Amino acid sequence: MLERRAQLLAIARRFFADRRVLEVDTPLVINAPVTDVHIHSARVSFDEAGSPESARAFFLHTSPEYAMKRLLAAGVGDIYQICHVVRALERGRLHNAEFTLIEWYRQGFTLDALMSEVEALVRELLSPEGAERPSERLSYREIFHRELAIDPFAVGIETLERKAREAGFTAEAAERDELLEFLMGVRIGPRLGHQALTFVYGYPASQAALASLDPADPRAAQRFELYGDGVELANGFHELTDPHEQRARFERDLDERRRLGERAHGLDERLLAALEAGLPECSGVALGFDRTLMLATGAAHIDEVLPFPIERA
Repeated sequence: MLERRAQLLAIARRFFADRRVLEVDTPLVINAPVTDVHIHSARVSFDEAGSPESARAFFLHTSPEYAMKRLLAAGVGDIYQICHVVRALERGRLHNAEFTLIEWYRQGFTLDALMSEVEALVRELLSPEGAERPSERLSYREIFHRELAIDPFAVGIETLERKAREAGFTAEAAERDELLEFLMGVRIGPRLGHQALTFVYGYPASQAALASLDPADPRAAQRFELYGDGVELANGFHELTDPHEQRARFERDLDERRRLGERAHGLDERLLAALEAGLPECSGVALGFDRTLMLATGAAHIDEVLPFPIERA
């Protein structure tokens, strides 16, 4: 498995070298964590002057996105990175706290163009079988219509709750997005990507995170996910460049964290300053390398493709 892992990493680097996309390296230890309610940053500290009382908190990055966007704003052009990231509280068949991402940003790319490039890379990583696998692109609305016979943008909260409880949702109360994400994760996602690599695009604007909104339908974000054999492999955005809107979204995330009783740390002001300076129009995506390796090798558990799962790290 180590040899296959190395082969696929070499394929990825050749892929980007052929397209003249620059490989970059950004910090693992960062000053500000993500605000996303569903992502948990691991805290670390370094004793200052040997005094535990003066130890300052830092975080391990959950994605290189913020630092890479600062490089984009500085004018470095198209970039990619292959790196380990850490997300707390994630462990299971498809999850390890530490895993490998391939993340890249393309200036002037539409979301459709980025989906085509993601498909090209994944086909190379899955070769020779990947060349034979078809692909499909469906909107978030289309996939909910097909799988659950509801319009996710118009359905009432009562119907969403009923659908979620039929799928095993047990919480007493939930927000609309929580129900949609549960249904996507439990009922819809596992059905996708078995006959073809499946791209789902046009997620609700409330799930935009760092994505811009669709100018043709502001209810939808310019965001996509890729599924293969029922597993989410990639998450991509046409990137939001408006610093004021990004700050407002971060603040809403922190408010939601407080409502849920979770830690709400400060914002990444360096990222926001980079957006103020000017982020070029671009699209970006993060591809889960370990999950893609699972698909390439037929592995049933992420531990089969990791040299050191968290219990043996």
